[in-house]
Amino acid sequence: MISVIKSADLVTGSGRTGRFEGVSHGSGVSFYLVDNDPGQGPGLHRHPYTETWVVQAGSATITVGDEFVDAVIGDILTVPAHTPHKFVNSGSGVLRMVCIHASPKMIQDELE
Repeated sequence: MISVIKSADLVTGSGRTGRFEGVSHGSGVSFYLVDNDPGQGPGLHRHPYTETWVVQAGSATITVGDEFVDAVIGDILTVPAHTPHKFVNSGSGVLRMVCIHASPKMIQDELE
């Protein structure tokens, strides 16, 4: 059976980013639909599984361990399990990314 979830139903709090946790929908993956203004982004954190990012609009500065990467529309990035990382919208417009968590349940250790 196909499950249809409206992206607007995934938005929590006062922001525009949506959170899809697979376990609630019979899926083996989870993800964020990021919709951030300039300067916005999560603090340093890590997961016990890999994370994959797909930049759909805008640009982001991504910190992975001791590395910094400037990512733009069309870029796909991966972060190994247990690796500290964060990102910030470093552009002048909206940043839209899909942050795919290789887990049906999001597990995140905040480091900042």
